[in-house]
Amino acid sequence: MSDEKFKKVLSHAKEYGFVFQSSEIYDGLSAVYDYGPNGVALKKNIRDYWWRSMVQLHQNIVGLDAAIFMHPTTWKASGHVDAFNDPLIDNKDSKKRYRADVLVEDYCEKIENKVQKEIKKAKKRFGDAFNEAEFVSTHPRVVKYRQQKEDILNRMARSLENEDLADVKNLIEELGIADPVTGSKNWTDVKQFNLMFGTKLGASAENATDLYLRPETAQGIFVNFLNVQKTMRMKIPFGIAQTGKAFRNEIVARQFIFRMREFEQMEMQFFVRPGEEMKWYHHWKETRLNWHKSLGFGDDYYRFHDHEKLAHYANAAADIEFKFPFGFKELEGIHSRTDFDLTQHTTFSGKKLQYFDPELNKSYTPYVVETSIGLDRMFLAVFSASLQDESLPDGSSRVVMKIPAILAPTKVAVLPLLKKDGLPDIANKIIDDLKWDFEVTYDEKDAIGRRYRRQDAVGTPFCVTVDHQTKEDQSVTLRDRDTMEQIRIPIAELRQHIQDKFDLRNWLK
Repeated sequence: MSDEKFKKVLSHAKEYGFVFQSSEIYDGLSAVYDYGPNGVALKKNIRDYWWRSMVQLHQNIVGLDAAIFMHPTTWKASGHVDAFNDPLIDNKDSKKRYRADVLVEDYCEKIENKVQKEIKKAKKRFGDAFNEAEFVSTHPRVVKYRQQKEDILNRMARSLENEDLADVKNLIEELGIADPVTGSKNWTDVKQFNLMFGTKLGASAENATDLYLRPETAQGIFVNFLNVQKTMRMKIPFGIAQTGKAFRNEIVARQFIFRMREFEQMEMQFFVRPGEEMKWYHHWKETRLNWHKSLGFGDDYYRFHDHEKLAHYANAAADIEFKFPFGFKELEGIHSRTDFDLTQHTTFSGKKLQYFDPELNKSYTPYVVETSIGLDRMFLAVFSASLQDESLPDGSSRVVMKIPAILAPTKVAVLPLLKKDGLPDIANKIIDDLKWDFEVTYDEKDAIGRRYRRQDAVGTPFCVTVDHQTKEDQSVTLRDRDTMEQIRIPIAELRQHIQDKFDLRNWLK
């Protein structure tokens, strides 16, 4: 995957109505995007797939939709007012601004790429006899690269922990890290930058209250812990799931919808007994990775990154990283947050956020294991992995979006072979029947081959073609997007035949 692939992702997303630049007629707004008709459908289907797997399939997980505006003390208690900062650094020549930690992490990713090249070469050389674990632990160059990477990340983690921003700058200079755009190494000092958007609540400026747009959805869950637990009579362990918008004034918003200023999260906070958090942490790591793999992109697209530098409230943290066109990057975080959040809100609000455990006959502040995924990042992961250029046996090629069928914006396209002889009427009757169960579209423009290509390009799993034989025997041609195979099938069996492809059981069981 490469810059070339990423450019194709960007152009395809716009050309086929998935994603547009926000306010484009006014030259756009940096790092803010609008989802077009196909994009909003794909996004909704991803959200639903997550929600059904989290809430519908778990008796001990319930949903919530907390407000974007929250009492300002919420963010004092959560630590966002004092500690929600990113280290920024400016390049004096290019006048571009970067996150200092990301510059260092990108440098380390290049070291890791060298390791992967060595592994690839050795795999080719030794074939089936290749022992990767032994190779990685004994090959001098690989050992050196891995140690170098670990030393750099550990030093940066220590410096950020101790707020030694001067050493972060020294590290950047010692490593010879250059501005990715211009190659300049003329850097300013590193400064901390708070990421929250401020706003006002009130009719007049004098009496207005300072508020923030929420930078994450998790706090809405924590402040509602008792409301949910009592009204739903939840017993520990239990979870609260939520999807919704969050806002961060990112220093460098880049890579299309990967890092935006307005984005959507899908989070679940799982409340457990103190002392049992690591058991559940490992459970949710495995469960969430399996959810991602259920979409069928293949194991090579995923890897775990266990955090060496932990947030002050965590005792374990890992990312599920995905192979985006620009390399492996975080897709989902699984964090053991201890009892930090509920304890902080108890302290700042004066309300006891505790659980009485009838089995232990005592009250305690639950520990929390969090799963948090960016919906927009998940969209980009699905979109970029699905977009493929395929060479066909006849020497031609096609652009196809192999979106997992359960997520596809349109499930079935119904196409009359000609715009006459009553074929459109039959096609519309089929649509009237299928639309109760599936997202269906109708297309009669251009030759049938071009229409197939158009549906391939937006990821429609099935095309149904109505032709003259349909009038004789009430059968249609059903074409499969992935295999391009066509079969003849009676209209009466159509729904049942394609239903299996979209049955949740067949994806998540």
